[in-house]
Amino acid sequence: MATSGAILQVIGRSGPHLFVPGNYFVKPAEGCPRSIITYKKKTDTGYVRALNSLNTSNRCSRVHAFRGWSQVSSGNVRTGRFGHFSCKCQQADNVKGMSAGDARETWFVDKAKDVSTLNGQRSNILEFPGATELKPADEISATNNNLFPGGTIPDSFLGASIDSIEDEAWDLLRKSVVYYCGSPVGTIAANDPTSSDALNYDQVFIRDFIPSGMAFLLKGEYDIVRNFILHTLQLQSWEKTMDCHSPGQGLMPASFKVRTVPLDVDETVTEEVLDPDFGEAAIGRVAPVDSGLWWIILLRAYGKCSGDLSVQERIDVQTGIKMILKLCLADGFDMFPTLLVTDGSCMIDRRMGIHGHPLEIQALFYSALLCAREMLAPEDGSADLIRALNNRLVALSFHIREYYWVDLKKLNEIYRYKTEEYSYDAVNKFNIYPDQISPWLVEWMPNRGGYLIGNLQPAHMDFRFFSLGNLWSIVSNLATIEQSHAILDLIEAKWADMVADMPLKICYPALEGQEWQIITGSDPKNTPWSYHNAGAWPTLLWQLTVACIKMDRPDIAARAVEVAERRIARDKWPEYYDTKRARFIGKQARQYQTWSIAGYLVSKLLLENPSAAKMLIVEEDPELVSAFSCAISSNPRRKRWPKSSKKTYIV
Repeated sequence: MATSGAILQVIGRSGPHLFVPGNYFVKPAEGCPRSIITYKKKTDTGYVRALNSLNTSNRCSRVHAFRGWSQVSSGNVRTGRFGHFSCKCQQADNVKGMSAGDARETWFVDKAKDVSTLNGQRSNILEFPGATELKPADEISATNNNLFPGGTIPDSFLGASIDSIEDEAWDLLRKSVVYYCGSPVGTIAANDPTSSDALNYDQVFIRDFIPSGMAFLLKGEYDIVRNFILHTLQLQSWEKTMDCHSPGQGLMPASFKVRTVPLDVDETVTEEVLDPDFGEAAIGRVAPVDSGLWWIILLRAYGKCSGDLSVQERIDVQTGIKMILKLCLADGFDMFPTLLVTDGSCMIDRRMGIHGHPLEIQALFYSALLCAREMLAPEDGSADLIRALNNRLVALSFHIREYYWVDLKKLNEIYRYKTEEYSYDAVNKFNIYPDQISPWLVEWMPNRGGYLIGNLQPAHMDFRFFSLGNLWSIVSNLATIEQSHAILDLIEAKWADMVADMPLKICYPALEGQEWQIITGSDPKNTPWSYHNAGAWPTLLWQLTVACIKMDRPDIAARAVEVAERRIARDKWPEYYDTKRARFIGKQARQYQTWSIAGYLVSKLLLENPSAAKMLIVEEDPELVSAFSCAISSNPRRKRWPKSSKKTYIV
């Protein structure tokens, strides 16, 4: 909340403004004539649209409206739910020197700056030979649906004819780019010309854009990633609510769509708006937990790759990071350091029995905590948050490494577990019943290798192998060095199951029979060995590549890429593959799936330049290693003492 004095300070720094009733203010964009300013409150979406009543030939107002106002008083501003974000300007405002409250309550629209001109020179941490800059948006025409006219890209933009799989992939990736106010802001999920029903595949998903963003970063085209980071930040839910149907403060949307809508004052004139989806329209109506975690990871990668640290240093970006962390670190009923989530709140976005503490979310959570700690500006307001963050990192790493890990030795221990142990020094802390060890696992577990199980809850261990969680545990150092090598050993040993004819299985094995009926609700899309139920997803190639490069075993990733190249372009870049050996294209898979295309490109680029993987890899923290060693060596026979004032986590 900002006082009227703070508002006046903003106005005093920002040049001429025109006041409108109710304390709204509008700053005319440079070059636009002044005129009478009007506004209209939308009650259905709870946001205020301030407009310049200009003629249609030169309408270009910059709106400094508080997002989602529902009430305005003389001294304080109360905010309501943010409906959608609209903008007709292309000039960025300077946020330096503003308070966090000003930054969060004021609308800032940023046109991507050329990082080559920052401070007069480029400061690039990683070297990318042959890197090229993204061409200015005004050189590229975009239709109302934000794609190139006729679905093609001008030859001048591509710069080369298609003569290889990589050229075709780049052509398709650039065709998927979405534009907002003339600037690239993301890529649509799929651009399948054979599908008449777009559903939400024509939207920009945060998790889907990550491999696209990495591909553009590796190519030296930073603008689209910068725009994506800043525009999705504007869509972040930033108001505390008591409404169970509204997103909590700090939640990032699952996706957004650029819509062209008529102006209220003149229906013959249109404007572009960003319309976010926080899960209200999703299948199952589940809010995304991983979007904010991926956003933090991408933000760090952008800074590492481009050398442009000004984005992560912005007040509004710093505030966005803190809001995501506070949402994830909030106190609740959970006793574990892992993040408690609902089923279907991650990449596996349908009912698959991964509710509770799925490995994928824990690996992303750990990675995001490390990235955020690296980027947070040292200030008094961050001290408590950083302290809580460090405590959680230690507890989380201990918990996952100790209790999620299985190999042949650990299975033998579980097989001999005693149950119903009531004490603080119990060995079987989660009351796991040995009969849960499935016959498939006894036969499948190799003598050499191991992995992190998919989930751990009281009296339940989900022994399925989940690829993303295990691979990202390697990348983020959540798994130890020995465990990381063992995971790759297992992938090599079980190559026919995990890779087969198309990499990479999203999980193994599939749920079948009565178990499939109960856990998935007889989901007709998640039939055994299809879709999220052990289907093969080519986009996972890039995570495999990063993990292999980190462990200095790139030959594994190169072999998987070679397998993918045999079919993926010929099959028109499907979303996923079906059957146990991934021999069929998914029965409901979209073709020309953007993250399948981008995942392949990122893998190729990283294998050509392995040092570039540094933008994603988080090095082992000596302080965490020391704290983890202390936790391991501490006496487990602890007595209950009076509650300490210092916050701790159960490991």
